[in-house]
Amino acid sequence: MDYLYYLFAVLAFLAVVLFLEGAYLAWNAYKGPEAKRIEKRLQAMTISNTHESSLVKQRLLAQAPGMQRLLLQIPRIHQLDKVILQSGLNCSVARFIALCLLMAAGGFVVTLLLGLSFTAAIVVTVFATCVPLFYLLNAKQKRIHTIEQQLPSALDLMGRAMTAGHAFPSALQMVSSEMPEPIASEFRIVFDEINYGIPTPEALMNLAERVPSTDLSYFVIAVLIQRETGGNLAELLANISELIRARLKLLGTVRVLSAEGRLSAWILTILPFVLGAILQLMNPKFLSILWTDPKGVKMVVMALILMVLGIFAMWRIIKIRV
Repeated sequence: MDYLYYLFAVLAFLAVVLFLEGAYLAWNAYKGPEAKRIEKRLQAMTISNTHESSLVKQRLLAQAPGMQRLLLQIPRIHQLDKVILQSGLNCSVARFIALCLLMAAGGFVVTLLLGLSFTAAIVVTVFATCVPLFYLLNAKQKRIHTIEQQLPSALDLMGRAMTAGHAFPSALQMVSSEMPEPIASEFRIVFDEINYGIPTPEALMNLAERVPSTDLSYFVIAVLIQRETGGNLAELLANISELIRARLKLLGTVRVLSAEGRLSAWILTILPFVLGAILQLMNPKFLSILWTDPKGVKMVVMALILMVLGIFAMWRIIKIRV
């Protein structure tokens, strides 16, 4: 029983760490200074910020009409649908919420069957509910990272196509047919929207909204400026491609140089739990006071809070934006 209690304490600690990191990444992606600057620049290039084309197919939150109306009553439900779209997962909002509820029910039932306390059951239920969300955010980050890695090659292909005499929509079509996923599907959507009559600036802004990437936003801004001022778009795309490649190379260098800091953060995070487990196996009575005495429980809670703050501080130190 004591081992299960310790296990759930570790899981609760990891849940808090992952929740804080996910909350910060979500805030920085939508409300951070870089996101605000790009949003203002894109809005300045838009023909009409309030224009909503009827040619764009609206995504359904659920297959059943009743469930669709019910989900529309939830505030900011479209933000969840936007994250699902950005992750590339073939899942609707209704199915995702049902999965979260199923995980929560499963975690709650399992903890009760194991005979754990109600508090432990609540902690496990919250953690199980957040597991699909963590997977969704991880899938989104991986997909965006893959698109960023593929973008320089896609811009080079577009530049060579335009140098050979192809128009901009034809260059988009070549990327959609020649490049691998997931960047091919994104450029295919832009090409289809332009063919269906949506203005090119609006189609490009839709692309920037679907893929919240700084590098892709630079591409969209450059194309919008070129359409207003004129110039050699093929040469512009080649310069952007070279700039993105240099940035990715610098990011790789930074990642290598910060590897020692990340390793130290992992060791300092895992070491207390490993040491506590070894002490518990060697002498179970040595650490029992931390769970039986109220002051010991307060010390454990304070230590977990300080560890979370330390992990956040170390993560911010090694998180270098380029």
